[in-house]
Amino acid sequence: MKKLFKVFKSRLVLVGTALLLQIFWWLLFLGRLTSYSVFINGFFRVVSILILLYLIRKDENSSYKIAWIIVVMGFPLFGGVLYLMIGNKKPSKRLAVRMALVKEEMRQTMSQNEWVLHEIDAQDPSIAGNIRYIGTYGPYPVWKNTEVTYYPLGEDMFAAMVEDLKKAEHYIFLEYFIIQEGLMWNAILAILEQKVKQGVDVRLIYDDVGCVSLLPFHYADLMERKGIKCLAFNRFVPFLSLVMNNRDHRKILVIDGHTAYNGGINLADEYINQKLRFGHWKDTGVRLHGDAVFNFSLMFLEVWNAFRAPDLDYSVFKPRTWHKEPFEEDGYVVPYADTPLDNEEMGENVYINILNQAKDYVYIATPYLLISDEMENALCLASKRGVDVRILMPGIPDKPTVFYMAKSYYPPLLKAGVQIYEYTPGFVHAKSYVCDDKVATVGTINMDFRSLYLHFECGTFLYGCKAVLDVKKDMEDCFLKCHQVSLGDCRQGLIGNMISSVLRVIAPLM
Repeated sequence: MKKLFKVFKSRLVLVGTALLLQIFWWLLFLGRLTSYSVFINGFFRVVSILILLYLIRKDENSSYKIAWIIVVMGFPLFGGVLYLMIGNKKPSKRLAVRMALVKEEMRQTMSQNEWVLHEIDAQDPSIAGNIRYIGTYGPYPVWKNTEVTYYPLGEDMFAAMVEDLKKAEHYIFLEYFIIQEGLMWNAILAILEQKVKQGVDVRLIYDDVGCVSLLPFHYADLMERKGIKCLAFNRFVPFLSLVMNNRDHRKILVIDGHTAYNGGINLADEYINQKLRFGHWKDTGVRLHGDAVFNFSLMFLEVWNAFRAPDLDYSVFKPRTWHKEPFEEDGYVVPYADTPLDNEEMGENVYINILNQAKDYVYIATPYLLISDEMENALCLASKRGVDVRILMPGIPDKPTVFYMAKSYYPPLLKAGVQIYEYTPGFVHAKSYVCDDKVATVGTINMDFRSLYLHFECGTFLYGCKAVLDVKKDMEDCFLKCHQVSLGDCRQGLIGNMISSVLRVIAPLM
C-alpha cells in the first residue's frame, strides 16, 4: 500500500495527470465552443488556414513543416490551435530574450583565433570551413593547447571525473539533462558538499523535465541549503503550458576553468553500468584539459547568467587564470553548442559538413535515427561517392516505438550503400562521428528531430587530435559485437510498409 501511495505521489504521475487533464479540458472547451456557434467553428477553421499559410512560408526544416501541415489539414477544426499550443519550436520570449542578451555580452570574449584558423586552412581547407562555420555562427572559437582524452565507456569517465573533482580549488560547474540519486550522483554530491565547505564555488544546472520522475520538485532548494548554487532549467508547469520542448540536453562539467568533461553520459547509474536497464549501456565522452575548456565555461554561464545574478567579468573563468603551467598541444579543439533560439541548426550542419567532406570513411554512433531529408540525402550521397558510411545503433532500444520509427529509415540508407550495425550486447547512447582519421565529434547531439532542432545541445569537435583514432578504434571494436542489418531484415509486407510510411510522416513530431 505504501509503494502504491508513493507511486501516486511521485512527481511524474502528478505532472502526467495534470497534463492529461489540461489536454482533455482544452479539447472539451473547444468542442463545446465550436458546437455552440457556427461562427466560432468557422473562426477555428480560419485559424487553421492561416497556420497552413504560415507553415508554407516559414523558414524551417521541410520534414517538420510537412508533418504539421498534414496534422492541420487532417484536423482542420483543432489542428491550427494544436500547432499554436505545442507545435511552435520557439522557446518562450522571456527565455529567448534573456539568453540572447547574455550571448551578446559574451560575443567579444568569444572572438575567433584567426592565426589558428590560418594554420588549419593550410592543412585542409574543407575542415577549416567547418571550423570557421562554428566560429562565425556559434560563435565558438577553435583552440590549440588542449589535451584530449577519450572514454569508450561511462564508468571509465566517471572514475576520472571523481579524481578531478577532488582536485577542484576554485569553482565547479555542472550542467546535466538527467540526475538521479544512486552510486554515481551520491559519490559526486559528497565531493561537492566537501568542496563547498572548502570555499569552492559550486554551481549546478539540471533540466526540470529530464529529472521530472527522478528528483523532487524542490530539489534545487535542497541543493541551495547545502551551499550548492542550483538552477532547475525551464521549469514545466502543466496547468500553465503544454510545451515541453526546448530542454537543456547538455552534459557539461567544468573544473577550475582548465578541465572539462562532455559526452552522452548523464549523472545516473545506468550510464556507468551500475544499473541494468537495456543490456550493456554503451556511452562515450571526452575530457579536455587546456585552452578549449573556456568554450564550455561560457556555455554554462550563458544559461546561468540568464536566470541568476550575472558574472560580468568572464576573464576570471579563462583556463590560465588558475593554471599557470603550459598546456599540452594535441591538435585543434572546438567545443560548440546548439540552441533553439536561432534558426541555425548547428548540430545538424556540423554533421552534414563532415559527411560532405569525407573521402574515405565516416563512422557514426547514435541511439536514435529520426532524420530530415537533408541528413538522409547527405548520408546516401556520401555512400554513393564511395565513402564507407556506417551507423552504430542500439540492439536493445530504450524506446521501442522510436526504434521502430528509426527502422523505417533503414531501407533507403541500405540501398544507397550505408551500413547499419545494431549493438547486440545492449543499448547505444553515444553520439559520435569519426571521419578519415582526421576529424571526430563527441557530445550530446542525437540524430533525431528533438536534438537537432528543439533542445539545447553541445559537442566537442576534434581535428588532428590523438583521440580521433581512439574514437575510430572504439567504433571498430563495437562493429565486431553487432548484427549488421540487411535489406532482408527490413522486409515487412504491405501492412508493415504502410505503417512505416505513416511513422516516417509523424517522426518529426516525436
